[in-house]
Amino acid sequence: MDSSAWIVSFTFFADAILFDMDGTLTDSIQAVEAAWGKVAQEIGQDPAKVIAATHGKRAIDNLAQLKPHIKPGKMDNEVAKFEESILYFADAYNLHGPGSSCGSSTPNSTCGSSDPPTSASSSNPDTPSLTPDTGRSSTSSSRRSSVVSPPESRRSSVSSSGSRRSSFAKKLSTKLIHLMNSSKNKAWQVFQGDESLEQWQIEAASVDRSVRILPGVKKMIDSLPEGRYAVATSGAKTYAYGCMNRVGITPPPVTITADDKRLKAGKPAPDPFLLAAKCLGYDASNCVVFEDSPSGIRAGVASGATVIAVCTSHTRSQIENCGAHFIVENMESVQCEVEDERLKITVSLL
Repeated sequence: MDSSAWIVSFTFFADAILFDMDGTLTDSIQAVEAAWGKVAQEIGQDPAKVIAATHGKRAIDNLAQLKPHIKPGKMDNEVAKFEESILYFADAYNLHGPGSSCGSSTPNSTCGSSDPPTSASSSNPDTPSLTPDTGRSSTSSSRRSSVVSPPESRRSSVSSSGSRRSSFAKKLSTKLIHLMNSSKNKAWQVFQGDESLEQWQIEAASVDRSVRILPGVKKMIDSLPEGRYAVATSGAKTYAYGCMNRVGITPPPVTITADDKRLKAGKPAPDPFLLAAKCLGYDASNCVVFEDSPSGIRAGVASGATVIAVCTSHTRSQIENCGAHFIVENMESVQCEVEDERLKITVSLL
């Protein structure tokens, strides 16, 4: 029997759509987990446990719990430094590793460039076109190599991970390390003062942790009228805008980030989605929330919105008891069109 006969579709109407970002629009899970893995090693905790506990929550909330010694007045700087480290891990492979000319045997004058990757398909930097839908096909493969190895074993880890990485590690010269350190881009300076700076840079540049757009996102965003969607993320502005720009998503005018001073609490509290809906001029109960994490799903449910959960960073079993109204593999299972000035949402379930 044709498998399409088992597809069940549900159609309903909404005023606006509220997107989570990472894990929903973009996939930067490897870079995020590498950054949290580094934090875990700094404080002597198990990286796997720290990663599991931090997903979907604001960096400021996670860092306050993991590093209670940080004074409130210095927390903003600590968050900025952490989020720059995410972008460092995301960019290192393509700027300074095997993904760039620096990783080859042919010298190139652009090695060490301070400019982060951007969408190459747009002639207007303010309105870049979306890159083709890509994304890691499974959550397990996405996380397999995301955590950096401990400092004492970092060099051997790079050497044992394959001939390509081993060769790269040997070619990463003192001159290249200097170029990385002297870059004007803050993301290349986040490890300054780290006694294992060179090892961190070599490991970061040896693994491709670049940000990707997730399946179905381009089509969904293209189908939405201006002013009818927003982003509400647990990332602060540096990280959120950095991720979206890297895959060619223009951050919408209503983009609620974790460092928005109007927020009293982050996810799993509903505040980010309530604020996003309010800024769009709609009631959250008449909106649709797209989320991927248990924390974010609970926040969407608490806001009163209809929640569509995507299995892009967690398995179905990990999110099926969080209250989502629909669970789909990714955004390709959802269609949106405008009908009588409202958004007509169709969800296809297997």
